[in-house]
Amino acid sequence: MKALFSLMSLASAAMATAALAISSIAAAISSMAAAIFVSSLAAAILVSSPAAAQPIVHVANGRLQGVVETSGIISFKGIPFAQPPVGPLRFREPQPPADWTGVRKADAFGPRAMQLPIYSDMQFRSNGVSEDCLYLNVWTPSVSPKSGLPVLVYFYGGGFSAGDGSEYRYDGESMAKRGIVAVTVNYRLGIFGLLALPALTKESPHHASGNYGLLDQHAALEWVKKNIASFGGDPARVTIAGESAGSMSVSAQMASPLSKGLFEGVIGESGALFGNSHLVPLSVAEQTGQTFAGGNTLADLRAMPADDLLTMAKSTHFPVDIDGYFLPESPTAIFAAGRQMKVPLLAGWNSAESIVLDTSSSHFTETVRQTYGAAADTILQLYPPSDPARSATALASDHFIAYSTWKWIHLALKTGGKPVYQYQYAHPRPGQNPIGAGHSWEIEYALGNLHTNTVYAWTPEDDQVSSIMQTYFANFIKSGDPNSPDLLHWPALTPDGTPIMVIDVTPRLSTETHAARYAYWDMKY
Repeated sequence: MKALFSLMSLASAAMATAALAISSIAAAISSMAAAIFVSSLAAAILVSSPAAAQPIVHVANGRLQGVVETSGIISFKGIPFAQPPVGPLRFREPQPPADWTGVRKADAFGPRAMQLPIYSDMQFRSNGVSEDCLYLNVWTPSVSPKSGLPVLVYFYGGGFSAGDGSEYRYDGESMAKRGIVAVTVNYRLGIFGLLALPALTKESPHHASGNYGLLDQHAALEWVKKNIASFGGDPARVTIAGESAGSMSVSAQMASPLSKGLFEGVIGESGALFGNSHLVPLSVAEQTGQTFAGGNTLADLRAMPADDLLTMAKSTHFPVDIDGYFLPESPTAIFAAGRQMKVPLLAGWNSAESIVLDTSSSHFTETVRQTYGAAADTILQLYPPSDPARSATALASDHFIAYSTWKWIHLALKTGGKPVYQYQYAHPRPGQNPIGAGHSWEIEYALGNLHTNTVYAWTPEDDQVSSIMQTYFANFIKSGDPNSPDLLHWPALTPDGTPIMVIDVTPRLSTETHAARYAYWDMKY
């Protein structure tokens, strides 16, 4: 039972951090088509440019030299989209990048944002950590401005405390093989991305502080709007996506009035800044910042070496705040009033976000009674102790991330006026517990990057699931609709919460079976 509390505590910190045969044939056809498409584009580039092995593009700030990968996909890594947020720019909104002369090589990832080694599953390709971290990466099948390709901008997860655009699981080459320009973006984390102080609010032209990481993401989207045509992308066909904190981020971008016109679709995987997601008013975030700062002035904090500041802040949780600028109100209030970006949404979560196994019926019941007091009888009706592992997993998962994601989906359905597609990802990794799919397990499947992860012995079934999920995602990125003739038809969500696409070896449609649970949390929060 101790595991239940442990997982729920970890979750709270992170928060505050088509049948099988048809799909198999489709996957083969899709792979063949993608290979022909990429080969044709690569051949065209080789014919048209004597420097094809090192293609050069022009962006607003200068010229960039990329790399043609062995697949024919062209990559550009470590592109600055803002000035280094150091010295007097520490704890400030991102500033436009400086111009450069000559040709800047874009063949290596920029440094990742300041962070401690928190999550063992993060495998980075960047060269260390640095406060100078505001770089993005592009993978594209064509650098012709006439290509007009759809664009995916992906934000990493990690509880707003860790993560990087260089992680293997977010690699954009696989999506680029499907005719999509893929972009990953670095953004500031922890104290560097979220510190609020009265002094910072006072000096801000917007009378706001905190949320610098979210503003970094916004600056990257502005950069994409201005420059992505140089990489073959269509600035009017941008979809933003993310997982966990990245999904929370895209829900916030969808809510922010600053984002109008910067994207035309949203994909959210397990996370949203709704419900119990612990956003706080600016005044509360400022108090957290003051308590942390102690006797240090803002000048002291800006002068402190980044490594020392990171170590000093390791025990403090800095929340996303309702700053009056990026977020004039909570996303819940913005969506309830219908003031969000009204674009198609594809979102969902995994079947076992917080897995709890070592419990019994009696221990589960006792813990619920100790935790929820007078509400315990209601909780035990919603999460029956007769199946303690599944009920404990469901309770921890709902508290962690499922309910807040559900709230986002259903508010978007109610006020957005655009199609909403809901999924549940249900396929466990090889050798992992069959109770369900844990948090973040779907990322490599969705982005076509299974085989960049050598920890697991992937099977043909895993490849099948990846093909299904990635095809749904790619279709949505291209058209705002996940459907194509080679897949089980995925209808848009209806007001009664059905149908939901269950993504597994054989995908299937399901009705909403846990509406009473979410209605309870809705009442509570």
